[in-house]
Amino acid sequence: MSKQSAPENLEPTTSVEHVKEFQSGDLNDLCDATDAAITDGSGLGWLDLPIRQELEHYWRGVVPMPSRDLFVARLDGVICGACQTVKPRSRNEAQKFHLNIITHFVAPWARGQKFTQKLFERAEKFALDNNFTVINLDIRETLTETMRLYEMLGFHRYGEHPAHTIVDGKVLKGYYYTKIIDPTLSKAVQGNRQISKK
Repeated sequence: MSKQSAPENLEPTTSVEHVKEFQSGDLNDLCDATDAAITDGSGLGWLDLPIRQELEHYWRGVVPMPSRDLFVARLDGVICGACQTVKPRSRNEAQKFHLNIITHFVAPWARGQKFTQKLFERAEKFALDNNFTVINLDIRETLTETMRLYEMLGFHRYGEHPAHTIVDGKVLKGYYYTKIIDPTLSKAVQGNRQISKK
């Protein structure tokens, strides 16, 4: 009787990418991951699951918007998380160097692969490549593990909102975080607060 070799313990394939257009199956996978994150209470704006048509309409609308950029995480090719950034309005010249992260999540079934860190690193690279030097975000007070992750990734808490969110009838505080990703700006903040014009 011949011996059968034991199956290989294959490592999962992970990747993060900037979405310019959805490929076949991507929108459905993204909606599935969003549903899972909302159900888990992961801090998305939705508290209850939206109908699938509404969710598809939302994500379809993000990709073509000039002010927004969408980054997705994939586990074995399947979208399992996302991070969405928003640029300042063109008339806001005084803060044209700011980039805001307004949405990020990883589906519960894909955690443990450092996807949040990878998504943020990809967003940070995008920021630097496009002359943004500050990244901002906010979070409700109940998401303590996520806040610890922000701080591990170099974000600094600088403010508090007393009525940031209402969840299940309870008013929750929120916290504002920022990260200066340009050394020249960081030195200016720590020093004489002057920076040469480019």
